[in-house]
Amino acid sequence: MALLSDLINLDLSGRTGKIIAEYIWVGGSGMDVRSKARTLSGPVDDPSKLPKWNFDGSSTGQAPGDDSEVILCPRAIFRDPFRKGQNILVMCDCYEPNGEPIPSNKRHGAAKIFSHPDVKAEEPWFGIEQEYTLLQKDTKWPLGWPLGGYPGPQGPYYCAVGADKSYGRDIVDAHYKACLYAGIDISGINGEVMPGQWEFQVGPAVGVSAGDQLWVARYILERITEIAGVVVSFDPKPIPGDWNGAGAHTNYSTKSMRSDGGYEVIKKAIGKLGLRHREHIAAYGDGNERRLTGRHETADINTFVWGVANRGASVRVGRDTEKEGKGYFEDRRPASNMDPYVVTSLIAETTMLWEPSHSNGDGKGAAAP
Repeated sequence: MALLSDLINLDLSGRTGKIIAEYIWVGGSGMDVRSKARTLSGPVDDPSKLPKWNFDGSSTGQAPGDDSEVILCPRAIFRDPFRKGQNILVMCDCYEPNGEPIPSNKRHGAAKIFSHPDVKAEEPWFGIEQEYTLLQKDTKWPLGWPLGGYPGPQGPYYCAVGADKSYGRDIVDAHYKACLYAGIDISGINGEVMPGQWEFQVGPAVGVSAGDQLWVARYILERITEIAGVVVSFDPKPIPGDWNGAGAHTNYSTKSMRSDGGYEVIKKAIGKLGLRHREHIAAYGDGNERRLTGRHETADINTFVWGVANRGASVRVGRDTEKEGKGYFEDRRPASNMDPYVVTSLIAETTMLWEPSHSNGDGKGAAAP
């Protein structure tokens, strides 16, 4: 008699030419990830050749019950690390039947910004540091923490090894390898300052692809934690008190920043970010005021300051960038629950398309280091 695990791991390649495509989309909360699968007649490697599909938007908070059909448009294809073979994961965005993007479709606006000729010419690169916290399923308390209690103070846990300091490494490593298998540009992982908290990095990725890749990486993480019986939290401050929050630091550069003389371009871009600080904060994730307090490696949410090698700044420039006169910078303000389509496109828009005037901005300049 076949076991459930045998059936889950069935290799279909010798029995049928058909494949399974898992269509993935962002749900109505803007943070929940949804998916459903369909059979295709054969392998597909171009999202434009995939069929559109639909779902009941009234069950995801994305449409009313009397007009609930939402259209899924395939945008990016990844290898499926769960079904393997030639099966695929498909990142989609969502539209009304008349072709208009629904309100929760943030990819559509991002794609418009990244398709602007001035933006395309600069080939914007993004590297996103996604922090998250692993929680015990029944108690929603961090993995490895004593039930109803607290571990020792922060200090021993960052990039640590050992059963008394590192919790959930099997999940983290499984996710790392699954993302590499899928074709995601995952560049690394590490344990974070708060025990039970981890980080993975996606990038460098160009333009809207950074958002596609981060959403699929989140989807894969949700699937792996589902298998492990653990809950993943993207809350920016899951545990109140003297514990680090969770962010999604966004590293950014353009062709001009990466070229000789790029440091001056970087400083001009940071100046623009300072002028639009409030607009960016409003778009950088819910609950971020609980994280951006001026403590635990953050700048205060109401203040914009940048500096070289300063992890207490809103924007950090690396020593190598300063030394070489070109490179990239890190926007440390985005929360772990941010939408990467929103954050990456807003950074690109502010630094490349927006021009300050006396009536724009919040009056806050960019404090020099």
